[in-house]
Amino acid sequence: MAHIETLKQIALLGAMSRSVKISSSEIAEKMLTSPQTAARHLQNLEKNEMIERQTTTSGQWVRLTGKGIQQLEKEYRFYQQLFKTKKSTQIEGTTITGLGEGKYYLSNDGYRKQIEEKLGFTPFPGTLNIKLDQENTIIRRSLDFRKSIRIDGFRSDNRTFGGGICLPIMIEDIKGAIIQPERTHYPEDIIEIIAPINLRNHLNLKDGSKMKINIE
Repeated sequence: MAHIETLKQIALLGAMSRSVKISSSEIAEKMLTSPQTAARHLQNLEKNEMIERQTTTSGQWVRLTGKGIQQLEKEYRFYQQLFKTKKSTQIEGTTITGLGEGKYYLSNDGYRKQIEEKLGFTPFPGTLNIKLDQENTIIRRSLDFRKSIRIDGFRSDNRTFGGGICLPIMIEDIKGAIIQPERTHYPEDIIEIIAPINLRNHLNLKDGSKMKINIE
């Protein structure tokens, strides 16, 4: 557990996104331990490839690696599940332009009819694409623990269409869902939203508009 606590303290100093100048004494003070113990923690984190360290004439510079950030994300998801009391979770992001594939797929009867039956609305033929920052991407990953609604794959016109999952959401007073195709490797920091109306027009959204999404 000591390395987790050390990772937390380093992250709080800003080392998740950049290299920060950190002394063993500074870490020791925050963890109520000795500088020698703090130095050993840093050495172990570096050995386990959770941090990168560089020593210069100005001091010691530390930055979390991807492996270190993943370790904190696991800790975050654990506590989120442990203390989860809210019935919904909110994530925030900014609107971006997608590839335009949503119109084709959501116009297909095989998808449209399932969405009508399972989600209770007829989807507008198109998706709203939202880009998440690092904090909200972590929250989005935690949504994998929630119960999702499955959209089954099917065959039509000698072509196979893959399935996916949907997570019901609310944007203001509009019912919708985050849709995630099974066969498509989509970036974790981007989500696609379906709704019964054209959200861009209804909410007067442009690329870069801020969005708040409530996941039921």
